[in-house]
Amino acid sequence: MSTSPRAVERVTPAAAIPAPATQTTAVEQARAVAEVAAAVQVAQQNPRDMGRAWEEMKAACGRSGLASRAFYSVRNRGNGPSVHLARELARIWGNVDYGVHELHRDDVRGMSEIRAYAWDQQTNVRSSRTFQVPHQRMAGGERRPLTDLQDVYLNNQNIGARAVREAIFTVLPADFVAEAQDRCRQTVERGGGKPLVDRIAEMAAGFKGSFGVTVQQIETRLGRKKGQWTAADVAELGVVFQSLRRGETSVDEEFPVQVTGDEIAAQAAARPAAPAEPTVPPVDQAAWDDVEVRQPGSGS
Repeated sequence: MSTSPRAVERVTPAAAIPAPATQTTAVEQARAVAEVAAAVQVAQQNPRDMGRAWEEMKAACGRSGLASRAFYSVRNRGNGPSVHLARELARIWGNVDYGVHELHRDDVRGMSEIRAYAWDQQTNVRSSRTFQVPHQRMAGGERRPLTDLQDVYLNNQNIGARAVREAIFTVLPADFVAEAQDRCRQTVERGGGKPLVDRIAEMAAGFKGSFGVTVQQIETRLGRKKGQWTAADVAELGVVFQSLRRGETSVDEEFPVQVTGDEIAAQAAARPAAPAEPTVPPVDQAAWDDVEVRQPGSGS
């Protein structure tokens, strides 16, 4: 049986036919579009009050509850405003939507695809970033795979929180964020009106009780004795303390062990002595000068 060219033209590969969308998928797509349109409409109908936002920011940053969590510090990896401050400023600024979505997880490859975003619905300014997160964690200077589902989830959320923090700060006014950071630093340095001596004692006791960090280790980090610590030093230690509590860094990273010259000398003295090399007696050059050198064939 022959096939005409017209019949061949009517043949369409099955793979080229798009699968029909289910009713549930169509409803979800329509709902998502309507939700976005409604969010933009509500934001434009209820614009933010700039004066109220600035005043509320100043009041919030003047409270120690926010100021004590407003910064992070990770040795050799940087420091700056935390995700807690970013979320609070987004709430105060208003009409800002943000979040972290896990788009895909591949347990075979040990990789997840994450998307973090922040969207100013009033001005329609959006910042998003999509990246891959390996199911691994740094421990002891080495990468260790994560197999527990809860560990994988927490690792994805932890890294996603850092990304959403940067996305939020991208859509917020720079001067608004800078003013908030300055006021939080001032609040931390004031310490709620508590005397500096009491704050130093509490900080030293907190490090010792929670992490086993001694006053000597803190003095080594700051480069001055306990009696010379300033309000700025206490504020810096407070940021480190909170970062340790959140698991963003470790005691070994923040307070590395310092080896003194005396300890190095003591370790060298404790090592077993190396075996002595055999000594070669010195050559008596005068005796060699008296030796008669005979050439071959010259006779005796």
